[in-house]
Amino acid sequence: MYGFINTCLKSLVVEKYGEETWEKLRLQAGVQDSFLTFEVYKDEITMQLVDKACKVLGVPADTVLSEFGKYFFEFCKRSGYDHMLRTLGGNLYEFIENLDALHSYLSLSYQEMNAPSFRVEKNEDGSMNLHYYSDRRGLCHIVPGIISAAALDFFNIEISMKIVNQTEEEERTGKKEHIVFLVTQTPLFPCKERIKSPLNFPLDLFQQDLEKAKNANGDRGNSVCPVKKSHWKTLRGIITLGKGKLLRGFDPVYPKSLWIDTKTFCNGLPFHMVFDKELKVKQAGVSIQKIVPGLQTMGICLDQYFRIVHPEVPFTISSIQKFINSQFVFQTRREMMPESWKERPMLELRGQMMWMESLQCMLYLCSPLLRTLHELEERQMHIADIAPHDVTRDLILLNQQRLAEMELSNQLERKKEELRILSKHLEEEKKKTEALLYAMLPQHVANQLKEGKRVEAGEFKECTVLFSDVVTFTNICAQCEPIQIVLMLNSMYLRFDRLTTVHDVYKVETIGDAYMVVGGVPVPVPTHAERVANFALGMIMAAKGVQNPISGNPIQIRVGIHTGPVLAGVVGEKMPRYCLFGDTVNIASRMESHGVPSKIHLSSSAYQCLKYKNFEITERGEIEVKGKGKMHTYFLIRNKSATENEIMGRPMKDLDSGHESVQSLPEGKTETIPSSHQPGRTQPEKDQTPAIAMKYVDGPTDAQNSFKRRNQMKVGDLTGSYLVTISQRPQN
Repeated sequence: MYGFINTCLKSLVVEKYGEETWEKLRLQAGVQDSFLTFEVYKDEITMQLVDKACKVLGVPADTVLSEFGKYFFEFCKRSGYDHMLRTLGGNLYEFIENLDALHSYLSLSYQEMNAPSFRVEKNEDGSMNLHYYSDRRGLCHIVPGIISAAALDFFNIEISMKIVNQTEEEERTGKKEHIVFLVTQTPLFPCKERIKSPLNFPLDLFQQDLEKAKNANGDRGNSVCPVKKSHWKTLRGIITLGKGKLLRGFDPVYPKSLWIDTKTFCNGLPFHMVFDKELKVKQAGVSIQKIVPGLQTMGICLDQYFRIVHPEVPFTISSIQKFINSQFVFQTRREMMPESWKERPMLELRGQMMWMESLQCMLYLCSPLLRTLHELEERQMHIADIAPHDVTRDLILLNQQRLAEMELSNQLERKKEELRILSKHLEEEKKKTEALLYAMLPQHVANQLKEGKRVEAGEFKECTVLFSDVVTFTNICAQCEPIQIVLMLNSMYLRFDRLTTVHDVYKVETIGDAYMVVGGVPVPVPTHAERVANFALGMIMAAKGVQNPISGNPIQIRVGIHTGPVLAGVVGEKMPRYCLFGDTVNIASRMESHGVPSKIHLSSSAYQCLKYKNFEITERGEIEVKGKGKMHTYFLIRNKSATENEIMGRPMKDLDSGHESVQSLPEGKTETIPSSHQPGRTQPEKDQTPAIAMKYVDGPTDAQNSFKRRNQMKVGDLTGSYLVTISQRPQN
């Protein structure tokens, strides 16, 4: 099938069920997201889409196909085929009867099209039998959808269609599906509806015709009329010919004898043949005789030189008469052609059959089936070989231009698809870049820099700063290989980075073994001290899971916390950093350097913020602090209202189900985010912090929700968490 069909199916799903449903459907079917209109795709793709649509939408196949048929009709109208469809016939019978002719015309452009075939029969009760033939099994339910939509739109009638016979193909050659539908029509216009004449004739005659129809069918008031009188029948009843006589019908007049001689007839219709019931040729046009010289021998059998390509029926008079309203395509047999034709493509003829009862013969009026000038040249024919009155001459020239336009359109569509894919990849890369940038700078600061704006330094009147380092780190470095140090720090920082998201604190930098975070910057929050305190408790717990590469025992860290004002801003143009300045940073660093292993050292200002917040704190007393003199300090012991799982942000087991409650990962994306190393104090020559591969888990876990309630934090204080995957790559 052409991509036009699959594009229509995609449009139906997206329009009625949304992009997400289409994405789910196509992934299950294992097909691409878009299709080129003039590209040929395997039938299996369409069948897979239909099958998965039934499963995803939970509806039977016949319903899906019927809905697709209705939508396909509207899709064709929107795609520019509206006028072409409307002009097929004046009623439903004529419309269906000419569908094969429409497919034959479209095959000039869509040369690989394998369209179904239709044959319609009238019944005495006004119903019709619609015969549907197709090479594809299981798609017959599309037909009621298409025909009912066309009947309602073009002829204002509702129809019901039911299958009365379904067999393997018998009338036509090949194993094709043959379905017979019973079509019943119901007009929708009211009987007393006043007809508007397109001409300036009095409407009395229209009213008379309506009254006659009403009397003939009984007075039914405003009920629906069983038969709609055609517009042209009404006009025939009002057109005046001669002296006031009204023409109520038309009877053709034929001459007593045919005023044309045989020679003129054969020259005027160069591609025609007459044959009898036994398929013996009685007469042939001059051009067909020139191409197939054997036809000059009258009495030969036609099936010796030709085979029927369409419709695929046996070459017998009875089969031809059954499909006499169809267009017939004949193809010459290669073995019967002259030597000069052996290497050329076989000639195809297309035309109509007319049964001559008086002569008991069949007349085949045809023309060469040629789509382009190239096909004309391949058969070594010329435009002059086709009669001047034959529109095939114009059709070849017009279709040549049409195919060129289609090729340009196809190229444009391919370029459009390439641009769409590139745009999609560009958007993905943009998201990765933004994720990397937001890991290095606060989001609002990064956005201002991207827009070329200057980022003004901001003063924060109160925030809480934390520093930590590894005890005896210098000795460890002296006795270990560099890779062991990198692995140890990576293991520790992965845990710490996860906790920054659990407790919603901002990671400022890492310098060697030192780790710096702040609460209340860059977004001021009243709970900054509680957040940093809980983060510090989590650091002590997390450090127990990191081994000292020398002794194999858990490492020990010192943590210092201080609360006070800072100035924050972006410094530098190359590798810009979001830095904190002020004495608060220095005091926090002193709290860490004067701390005790595996203890959290608090300044008096930090203690004042935490003493009424359900934390257990012990007094250390006055100590001498380098550069600051004597300071009264404290140790943070634990959070009295939170468990270890809540502090660490671990998933909790559901009490009812016993299963762990784990947040889903949006989009399943993994981001590689290098650690920030903005200078809050002296910056080393290079940061040896490894790059960190993380997965973001949107939304707080159950442990975090419980933790917020116990500590009376505002909703949104705790955001999602980062699930660490793996990384051992150092970041310069």
